[in-house]
Amino acid sequence: MKVAKAAALTLPVLAYGKVYFEERFDSGIDESRWKKSMWKGEESMGEWVYTPGDWYVDEAKAKGMQVSSDMKFHAISAKMDAEAETKNSDLIIQFTVKHEKKDYAFCGGGYIKLLPGEVNPETFGGDTPYSIMFGPDLCGYDISRIHLIFEHNGENLLKEDELKLDYSDKDEFTHLYTMVLKPSGEYEVFFDQTSKASGNIVDDWAFPKKEIQDPNVSKPDDWVDEKKIPDPQASKPQGWDDIPAEIPDPEAEKPDDWDEEEDGEWEAPMIDNPDYKGEWKAPMIDNPAYKGEWIHPLIPNPDYAPDTYAKYDKLSTVGFELWTVNAGSIFDNILITDDKEYADKMAAETWAVIKEGEKEAKEEWKKLNEPEDSSDEDEDDDDDDEEDDLKEEL
Repeated sequence: MKVAKAAALTLPVLAYGKVYFEERFDSGIDESRWKKSMWKGEESMGEWVYTPGDWYVDEAKAKGMQVSSDMKFHAISAKMDAEAETKNSDLIIQFTVKHEKKDYAFCGGGYIKLLPGEVNPETFGGDTPYSIMFGPDLCGYDISRIHLIFEHNGENLLKEDELKLDYSDKDEFTHLYTMVLKPSGEYEVFFDQTSKASGNIVDDWAFPKKEIQDPNVSKPDDWVDEKKIPDPQASKPQGWDDIPAEIPDPEAEKPDDWDEEEDGEWEAPMIDNPDYKGEWKAPMIDNPAYKGEWIHPLIPNPDYAPDTYAKYDKLSTVGFELWTVNAGSIFDNILITDDKEYADKMAAETWAVIKEGEKEAKEEWKKLNEPEDSSDEDEDDDDDDEEDDLKEEL
């Protein structure tokens, strides 16, 4: 008798890249890892608190690090588990933000910084050099963008075209921010896993370009770049200036009760003259001396060095340094890696779970914590009307 041997099933084992830093805040804000800064003095610094916020579906997953005070500075940093670099590997920065107190007047930043070398956590603040800053910047309806800033030779370069957030992106729910930077200079920014911008940093930031205008060349003094000139053969028609701009209204009649002894001599009101042609100008003709638009010649830029643009090594620290007008923003699910696939996996395990049912959870919380009353309803209606008006203007 022959016995068939069972075929062994081999399941693929997924191997991910490097994870330089990962923080899901599963068990609080680890003070041995996260160090609060007092760079503005104790009275000016707000506290970071561990909370899921007022409303949530999955409390454990929703818990994160929240800025707790209005009109305060909040600064905190953590040393990464391994130093990251951008010269030879992709760099992915990803985290979630829930601006829980977001309304039409909300004002607050939500960006993370990656810092190089040794960082003193106690003095970490606005003057501390950083390599990359990334995340949302919101203030009312005038400012609503995603910041992505790269340091280059001591200068912090903003994206030349603002990375705008859509109206529907600006709410009080949890959102996921992801940045991908490749060694080639190619980049992509995602909001809730939807691409918001992509390209090459050489084109979209003020890094030195490949060519510059030759500083030793200027437009010749005799260069003619006027396409049209007044016709030198034209002359003003005879009697042109004799036509007045206004004339007495020919249809006006003196009122029956007009008394010339008391009211003076009656004069018809003035109206625009339909025959008036305005100031005479000679018609324009092609300029026979026109040479075309002068183009400044370009030369190679001696400062062009794409191999140095956003090329960082020894990225050692992540930090949040914020001026908080409105408190309540919760930061969570922070990831620094070289593997976009792993970032997507983490997003599925965290943000995708947190966001489901958030709107319903908020409505339920409001029912339990904001009892209806007629005056409140009137105020809410006024707020809704004001927000609707702003939507229409946008």
